[in-house]
Amino acid sequence: MPLDTNKEVKGKTHVYYQVLIDSRDCPFIRAQTEAVTFLGNQDNNRSLYAIPGLDYVAHEDVLPYSSSGEASPISHELFDKFLEFNPGQDPHFSPKDTLRAWQEKNHPWLELSDVHRETTDGIRVTVIPFYMGARVSQDSSVYWWRYCIRLENLGDETVQLRERHWRIFSLSGTLETVRGRGVVGQEPILSKEQPAFQYSSHVSLQAPSGHMWGTFRMEKSDGQTFDCRIPPFTLESKQDDHSSPHSFFW
Repeated sequence: MPLDTNKEVKGKTHVYYQVLIDSRDCPFIRAQTEAVTFLGNQDNNRSLYAIPGLDYVAHEDVLPYSSSGEASPISHELFDKFLEFNPGQDPHFSPKDTLRAWQEKNHPWLELSDVHRETTDGIRVTVIPFYMGARVSQDSSVYWWRYCIRLENLGDETVQLRERHWRIFSLSGTLETVRGRGVVGQEPILSKEQPAFQYSSHVSLQAPSGHMWGTFRMEKSDGQTFDCRIPPFTLESKQDDHSSPHSFFW
């Protein structure tokens, strides 16, 4: 097993919310606004499908907010389809049957089960993996996951992400090393003014489970570099259902 089994990992229950992103905020968010993706439900279809403007937010990151009473407090194409405005009730909004049906259909691909977090020299890395589905044929099966990475600078010193180094272990026995410049084509700067950056990516294995871990090479303003640890996380499949939702095309 390539993971360090001697290192103690402490776990606790954490509250996260599935949220809709106001489209007016999208130009100012340092994150992908179409990061929640699925596989198509046809075996020969390699397309990805996305739900635009959907994200996951930790309870401690939520700021209290009271709507001034407008029927559509945020701008999102799914808001009016999912929520009903009831001005005489508190809260003013209640879920529609459309939302309940959508959640029931897409629950396996939206469910958040594990959040992994580690801090190195004031840089906190949070990883959330999601199983996307599998491509099954007579000769092979390929299992897909997406993982959401959030980097946060908890200190005062500005740093820039320069390189990524991944180790990907498959239950089939293979160990892959991936190195590259930046992440998703960017080398984000984490400063006191803009301390956070978030992105999503995908990984596939020819086995129903595996592990990933690694480091980000960070550079300080004086040119010194250090490796920021990415917490190890498990890639687990849900093999009871290979179908995937395909309501939204990306």
